[in-house]
Amino acid sequence: MNNRAGTKPVTTASVLLALLLLVSWVKAEPAKGKAPDFTLKSVRGDNLKLSERRGEVVMVNFWASWCKPCREEMPVLNELYLKYRDAGFTLWAINVEQNLVKAKRWLREVPVTFPVLFDDSNNVSKRYNVDAMPSTYLIDRDGNLRYLYQSYEPGYEDEYEKQIRELMRE
Repeated sequence: MNNRAGTKPVTTASVLLALLLLVSWVKAEPAKGKAPDFTLKSVRGDNLKLSERRGEVVMVNFWASWCKPCREEMPVLNELYLKYRDAGFTLWAINVEQNLVKAKRWLREVPVTFPVLFDDSNNVSKRYNVDAMPSTYLIDRDGNLRYLYQSYEPGYEDEYEKQIRELMRE
């Protein structure tokens, strides 16, 4: 590549390194305040209430069946749930679609062991200011919002796991 006087040449390797750094950058934001409480119906038909999970580290994941990153993330989330559920970790996936037929069909194709809830009126997703799919919150044992991830890229699960372990140690 051209080199102007006083500047370093841009090499293919430096461009690739910059791209790798951008791709590997996890977009976690600190989240503050109490997690808004809610009660939603699960795919099994029971009502689940967030405040009843106090004392546990909770991950709340907002998703939709039409969202490709959501679909990629679900099996990864299931692995995290299976690994940490007996240690005080809860994961709830909240579907935000108004027509639940596609979500239920997709769950039959890719079953998960964690509770899946339905927010077909979008009341809960509005209270959490969800504006990206998926949106994932980590909530500490005291019910405080701690981390927010908007979207999903392979590799985010490493950060999820690191932060789950951090919150469980507190």
